[in-house]
Amino acid sequence: MAESIQWEYRVQTIGSVFGTKDEAIEATLNEWGEDGWEVVSTHIKGNENKINVIAKRPLTERVKRMRSMPS
Repeated sequence: MAESIQWEYRVQTIGSVFGTKDEAIEATLNEWGEDGWEVVSTHIKGNENKINVIAKRPLTERVKRMRSMPS
């Protein structure tokens, strides 16, 4: 039987009170894509002109080890 994939998640707010330019969002998402992140959800933050972006990627053994180390 195949082992199930474990995921790590990332949540980040993009934008400012002055708004969010499409180019800035696109640049951020392209950077994330290069690092293996896949956007799974977005949420506009009310009247703040900001957007929450939620992404996931497979959890690697390296990240598991880093998380298990004491701070």
